Amino acid sequence: MTTIMIGKGREKPIIQQHPWIFSGAIARVEGDPAPGDIVTVVSSNGKFLARGYWNPKSQIQVRILTWRDEPIDDAWWRMMLNRAIQARATLYPATEHPIACRLINAENDYLPGLIVDRYGDYLVLQALTLGIDQRKELIVQLLSELLPLKGIYERSDVDVRGKEGLKFATGVLWGAEPPVDLEIWEDLRLLIDVRDGHKTGFYLDQAANRRLLFDLINNVYSTQASCRVLNLFSYTGGFSLQALRHGNTEVISVDSSQEVLSLAERNLALNPRFDRSKAKFVQADVFDYLREQNTAQFDIVVLDPPKFAQNQQQIEKAARGYKDINLNAIKLIKPGGYLMTFSCSGAISPDLFQKIVFGALADTRRQAQILKHLGASEDHPIALTFPEGEYLKGLLLRVY
Repeated sequence: MTTIMIGKGREKPIIQQHPWIFSGAIARVEGDPAPGDIVTVVSSNGKFLARGYWNPKSQIQVRILTWRDEPIDDAWWRMMLNRAIQARATLYPATEHPIACRLINAENDYLPGLIVDRYGDYLVLQALTLGIDQRKELIVQLLSELLPLKGIYERSDVDVRGKEGLKFATGVLWGAEPPVDLEIWEDLRLLIDVRDGHKTGFYLDQAANRRLLFDLINNVYSTQASCRVLNLFSYTGGFSLQALRHGNTEVISVDSSQEVLSLAERNLALNPRFDRSKAKFVQADVFDYLREQNTAQFDIVVLDPPKFAQNQQQIEKAARGYKDINLNAIKLIKPGGYLMTFSCSGAISPDLFQKIVFGALADTRRQAQILKHLGASEDHPIALTFPEGEYLKGLLLRVY
């Protein structure tokens, strides 16, 4: 097996179980590994450190799979896949409804480069790295043995694959192709598009925050005549529908895509007990929409924009964007109302995001209290040694 020797004094992150080894930390490559091969990582004095897969085309040249001196064979992959699956089994016990959750969360489940989401009887897989892409067939076979499934579909259509020398790949990997409208359950019925929708079809990471919105309305506004909610970057209406579970709630959903708004309307129709007259869907650029509003008219504003910063170089521009939309959103909140605001940009730290929202608040000359720091749902665990895994961060604010 090929050995990757780490430069003197560069071992600390590996010993502390960070899963990435960058090219600058490598002193020598002993052997002639092919891209994707399993390699052994040793210190400058030859001591075993870890084992992972190799890709000289990537800035991250080794992705660590284990810090134990153990073989990375079929049995190892089965063990690790099953461990991740069983961890979710305690969160999502079997019910009559189709389960929707993240089964494997890449580095955070110690399987770097592998995302697997479950939507009922179907799995959607993303292979983000060369090492995972080369092992898709094995991974798919093991998943089909570990779970009762109808099909496994690939959505490896993410830009990060380009950094690994890979092209986009989509389509059926095993079993049947998922239906165009795949139904899931999240306290209500939802249709999702796993073939062409965002991410793997749905924002599973926001499930707990959508339920938090329901609880907020239930606790604060259930005895009031009405509660007006503005859902910005609404996508297919996940937050909107949770709000509409309350009969006194009116919701405006704003998104730039008429296609996703149409799916949101169909999701509303799928739940006939909801009052459709209290839901309005607006196709608009959110930045423009916010600038056109001029009164504090909403009890709750949900602000869940797409990723503004893809890398460190884009942080300054992204910060301006986040400040702009938060500033204008705060202006629309009634005194004593609430803002749920998020950033899914991994390059924006939780501390920086809070400072950006503080700057927006200061410019409005209003006051706000942090009630909760928000993050991804429990099925998106974050490895303690991999802080980069905390990409989703948010704040629940009471605004005066």
